[in-house]
Amino acid sequence: MKQPGRWGGALLTLFALTAQAVEIQRWERLPLAVPLLVGQERIVFVDQNVRVGMPPDLVGKLRVQSTGGALYLLAQEAIPPTRLQLQNVANGEIMLVDIAATPAQADQPGLEPVKIVAGDNTPSRYGQQTVARSRSTAARDTSPEQDDQEQEPPATPKRETPIPVVLTRYAAQMLYAPLRTVEPVEGIAQARVDRRLDLSTLLPVLPVDATALGAWRLDGFRVTAVKLRNAGAQPVSLDPRDLMGDFVAATFQHPYLDGRGNATDTTTLYLVTRGKSLAESLLPAAVGQIDPRGGRHGDAEQ
Repeated sequence: MKQPGRWGGALLTLFALTAQAVEIQRWERLPLAVPLLVGQERIVFVDQNVRVGMPPDLVGKLRVQSTGGALYLLAQEAIPPTRLQLQNVANGEIMLVDIAATPAQADQPGLEPVKIVAGDNTPSRYGQQTVARSRSTAARDTSPEQDDQEQEPPATPKRETPIPVVLTRYAAQMLYAPLRTVEPVEGIAQARVDRRLDLSTLLPVLPVDATALGAWRLDGFRVTAVKLRNAGAQPVSLDPRDLMGDFVAATFQHPYLDGRGNATDTTTLYLVTRGKSLAESLLPAAVGQIDPRGGRHGDAEQ
């Protein structure tokens, strides 16, 4: 029987190396199990730009590198079952991955790479874009004689929920809800905000301290979360009519603040602006000293 030549054996070896199996796991909002072997790197293909969240006790035990839609996980020592969170940078969606690292047995082959793919039964998302049909387009569907008329340009994609509502809800979830429960929104992104921004003109009629917490943007709109804290001893009622600035929408997490020092002396305000940042929407400090209810702060009553 003719033996395979030297080149034939090399080609067979090369084919065996390139045909390594890849484990496919489907993300359907259920945690995915990705076991690891100590000292052996395992690759997880995500095909998304993700950031990895892991418990602090894994520092020094698990090396995580991310590049080009792939994660490289290397366990330095045995790790009990632990959950990682993979957050899609583009839309904020969270995928949960359960890992556990055990020592490799003698002659145990390495674990194959894992590829995570989206499930087919992905539900409709809050804030999803839809295309609204114009009245004339609907009329053409029922009136064939209008087919010769000039065609209208395609309708502009619209969202099923007003963007200020989508942004406010998303910001509240990012600040207060567990990350795994945050409803992803296509196109939303975190915006830069100066935490040292002077907000003294925001609520000039109330004794509150205001500090910027974070901001997110979507389709030309931006929401900025602002922490409000009562600086006085008396309770304060919050009214959006007291706000000074150019805002599309304003929402208080709570409608009142207890006196300073109480557990409920702090809340969050969500301010939505369009086409500009919060800093560009505030009134100048000199103007902000005017009391919108009449007069200037410091003026004596007549």
